[in-house]
Amino acid sequence: MKIKVENIAEFKIKALKFAQTFEVFCYLDSNNFKDGHTKFDALFAIGVQNKVKATVGHAFNQLGDFKDHHPGWLFGFLSYDLKNEIEDLVSNNSDGLGFPDLYFFSPQIIITINSNMVEINGVNEQKIYNIILSQNSQIADFKPNVTLKAKFSKEEYLANFEKIKNHINQGDIYVSNFCQEFFAEDAIINPLAIFNHLMQISPTPFSSLFKHHSHYTICASPERFLGKRGNKLVSQPIKGTAKRGKDIEEDEAIKSALKNNTKELQENVMIVDLVRNDLTRSAKQGTVQTEELFGIYSFNQVHQMISTISCELANDISEIQAIKNTFPMGSMTGAPKIKAMQLMEQYERSKRGPYSGAIGYFSPDGDFDFNVTIRSLFYNQQNKYLSFQVGSAITYHADGKQEYEECLLKAKAILEVLGVD
Repeated sequence: MKIKVENIAEFKIKALKFAQTFEVFCYLDSNNFKDGHTKFDALFAIGVQNKVKATVGHAFNQLGDFKDHHPGWLFGFLSYDLKNEIEDLVSNNSDGLGFPDLYFFSPQIIITINSNMVEINGVNEQKIYNIILSQNSQIADFKPNVTLKAKFSKEEYLANFEKIKNHINQGDIYVSNFCQEFFAEDAIINPLAIFNHLMQISPTPFSSLFKHHSHYTICASPERFLGKRGNKLVSQPIKGTAKRGKDIEEDEAIKSALKNNTKELQENVMIVDLVRNDLTRSAKQGTVQTEELFGIYSFNQVHQMISTISCELANDISEIQAIKNTFPMGSMTGAPKIKAMQLMEQYERSKRGPYSGAIGYFSPDGDFDFNVTIRSLFYNQQNKYLSFQVGSAITYHADGKQEYEECLLKAKAILEVLGVD
């Protein structure tokens, strides 16, 4: 069923309120960013027909089997800790969230939005549309009850930063992504209200609201992990972050400084090399290419340096294998990849779980698209544990105090929607 809708913003809110009445739904929104690779302005996957929930061990094989038996639309998430079944790694840090390592479902209802055209697929589509239209278009203002704590004091962060820097000086690694958790216990929030507020102040191309029973992911990610269009794979790692200016003149000066910052350029090109290497495992020989290097893109909260790498998918590589060959994404690990992941497990204090994993979809035509789940808030409604993590790249030229400030910059929008100064 296709319908032309004049007020898409209002329709999205009503559809979100409808989706919230189900135990499981996934909402993906590009917030009207156009990059030549995005197929949909927004997607809703509502209700569960079939599902796969897996723990580290054989999760990718289970997903592959599930996809073979359910070749239509699939939506889900991959936790960062799936690295432990790809490589000989472990994750023993604390985990207050308790998210699954992998969860995918085939939905009862699919809603796609492009421009002002809405398409609904499900049983009794007219009834679904009427129920959505009957929803109130206002999301009640709900003040979060959150007392935020940090796993690291600034001094502890800086001490670990120096230890990681020593590994770089010794040649163990040459770039790493060091992350820290901020969390709240006995937290009470309205996930829908938080997401709506976050989209108002920080709309990004890979935003998502994912409800899995009592687990919520509220995501304002600007980064694509991996997408497939026909036989083409595309990855767009982000390395390089700068604040927005107070006016156009300052903004342009900050963008220029980012574009010419040696440390940021070094970070970016290291990860581009890593991603290129990862893609060769899935590519037809000689097809890996860097389509854009050091592109500067501006979002409401920050400027980002983004590069685009692509390849043609080899005929004998499945969609699941292509994802596994590049997971976790290089922008969130470091290089060499395995050693960097080992060291971050040693110096970080929290299991990453869904953070720096991926959320996305497989479509019936064989395409897929997955984000890097960053700039995200995670909430276990059952035990009232709320968490977000932020990280930054450490290289030979990195400065600890600047990296700590970059972490806070990346957390700015989340802190604002939580009402935390």
